[in-house]
Amino acid sequence: MDRPLLVILVSLVAAVLIRLVGNRPVLRETCTFVAAVTKFGLVVSMVPVVLQDGVVESVPIGLVIGSPLHFRVDALGLLFALVASGLWLVTSVYSVGYMRADNSPNQTGYFASFAVCLSATMGIAFAGNLPTFFVFYEILTLATYPLVVHNRTEAAVAGGRKYLVYTLLAGQALLVAVIWSSVLAPGAEFRAGGFLPADAGTAVLLPLFLFFIIGVGVKAAIMPLHGWLPAAMVAPTPVSALLHAVAVVKAGVFGVLRVVGYVFGVDLFRTIGGAGLLAVAAVVTILVASIRALGETNLKRRLAYSTIGQLSYVVLGAAIGSVAALAGAMFYLVAHAFMKITLFFAAGAIHIEKHRNKVSELRGMAQEMPVTMAAFAVGASGLAGIPLFVGFIGKWNLGLGALDAGYPLFVFVLVTSGLLNVMYFYPILYDGFFRPPDHNNGNAGSGRVGRLSREARWTMSMPLAVTAIVTILLGLAPDLGFQFYQLAWSAATTVVSAGGEPGLP
Repeated sequence: MDRPLLVILVSLVAAVLIRLVGNRPVLRETCTFVAAVTKFGLVVSMVPVVLQDGVVESVPIGLVIGSPLHFRVDALGLLFALVASGLWLVTSVYSVGYMRADNSPNQTGYFASFAVCLSATMGIAFAGNLPTFFVFYEILTLATYPLVVHNRTEAAVAGGRKYLVYTLLAGQALLVAVIWSSVLAPGAEFRAGGFLPADAGTAVLLPLFLFFIIGVGVKAAIMPLHGWLPAAMVAPTPVSALLHAVAVVKAGVFGVLRVVGYVFGVDLFRTIGGAGLLAVAAVVTILVASIRALGETNLKRRLAYSTIGQLSYVVLGAAIGSVAALAGAMFYLVAHAFMKITLFFAAGAIHIEKHRNKVSELRGMAQEMPVTMAAFAVGASGLAGIPLFVGFIGKWNLGLGALDAGYPLFVFVLVTSGLLNVMYFYPILYDGFFRPPDHNNGNAGSGRVGRLSREARWTMSMPLAVTAIVTILLGLAPDLGFQFYQLAWSAATTVVSAGGEPGLP
């Protein structure tokens, strides 16, 4: 069987098995782990092939609508798949600890939905044409909804409703763009440098771009299309990690990269004026979301606004379109995933062990949960762009790409964003490491006041330690293990060499 198709089916089969053995928790979780390890192993096995041959191709599967499901693994798709499949394994371990510690109901549905989400994510990563991308993009929307409303509270249902309204309406815009593109270029096969005909003209292609940017921009949380993301923070913390680090928001910015580099191509994208519009949207999102994060007192909502701003770095890199900027944007997919999942894992561990959810409740937390707060410090420092952490490398390349394209203003935006990150993360670290615990805090929770140096159970503390260590290691050696950096540069070089000279118009 084709490896790309097998990667997609592994977690889909696991979802069925999880449902069948749902009343036996150990067996249910074993199905999850086996599927996660198998999926990750299959994805890793394609790295040398893609680096040598450029792609891994599957045989198209015919559909009734006449456009085949077609899977093609290129450097960009493999980069996304490596991150998502690797972090699914880590998140599965964390989820077991979190769900059991929280005595969460409907755990079978949770793990089954999670598995379907990963199948959809792999389908998005490996889609060889726009129709295939659209099918799995919408499957991801529907599979994520049960996770957002998992707690079945009034707030969870409201958050889930908002999520569906935003993403399903965006799906309609994306469907229009897919059909329109298929009319202009039958088959709509992704191709480095783009497949749309330049002679269609700006009057046709610019409105088409706007449909695309609405379609993928909602999941990418580009302002003002971001409102669903903070509302979805009512979900359990592992779901928040899925939304931010593994699948949903990453699928959105991955979609932006696909549209720019493989549907339009950087040259045509600049010609029709799309690059300038996208750059403005990215800059506004980076700065406004970072400022908005400063005012959030709930830790998860602060992290949510951080994600909105941080992932528009990827959008900005796509808009700039130089090799270094695109490589930086693609590598930042990896960097942000490890940094942000570390922060959400830490927030979840604090919630489960100490029942604290507000920024103001974290005084002295390093004395009570030193491993958790050390991991939080690593993730926060990486997002702020501190050298020797993985976030610095992506931002450095984005800055170089902006200078190459003749736009030093974007370097100023990146530096300003980094300073804002310091402003909303480092007070948490100061309170956590250098101020005494507040044992009079009414939210300290459930008899845990005064019990120092008590970490969450190992199934939660071990995953957050692992992702924090990877955040450091990739900052020192970005190609460590799985050639993330090389894949990013390979994809960026291919896109730009096929699409023209870099730089905004």
